[in-house]
Amino acid sequence: MRRYYGRASHAPADRSFRCDGFVRDGVIATASGDRLPLSQLPPFLRALLVTDGTVTKILEAYFWEPVIVETLQQDFDVATDVVPWIQLAVGDRCLVREARLYGMDSGRCFADAFSLIRSDLIPPRFYQRLIDREIGIGVLIRDSGLESYREVLDVGLECQTAGAEAIFRTYRIFIDRQPVILITEYFPLALYR
Repeated sequence: MRRYYGRASHAPADRSFRCDGFVRDGVIATASGDRLPLSQLPPFLRALLVTDGTVTKILEAYFWEPVIVETLQQDFDVATDVVPWIQLAVGDRCLVREARLYGMDSGRCFADAFSLIRSDLIPPRFYQRLIDREIGIGVLIRDSGLESYREVLDVGLECQTAGAEAIFRTYRIFIDRQPVILITEYFPLALYR
């Protein structure tokens, strides 16, 4: 959860790319502060960064195999700092979840995801399925028929374990016009080249 504290003041990626999906001379920030031209990213990865659809289904169509969402960790926590992106205040209870999306046939890791969820704002019919770790959040929202809106807040390049690079995007999901879920997805760059 701490990864989101103070993030709203972090310099976000070019708003045009996050909203429009195309910026001729657009760049994203790297962990070292350098700028990486969006044109140098693999086309499918650029599409993943701006999609407002269910990532699991897009990955299945691209890699042509079922995608498994494995919940690695899921715990309730209490915020010790504010998270403005989802209006989380100090003392608010939330659900913290880490998941991995991997190919059922190949076993390849397509993405890792970290979610921060305002559990008090989740509708009851959605809440229990989320707690039971039945399926990924995107598929759960789609299957439950909840009206939702996704807004990409930040994209960039980070070094992960053993120096491997990953492209990330952070977005929030609005339910009933309230920011309820904050998700950061990490896509291993080498896999998408």
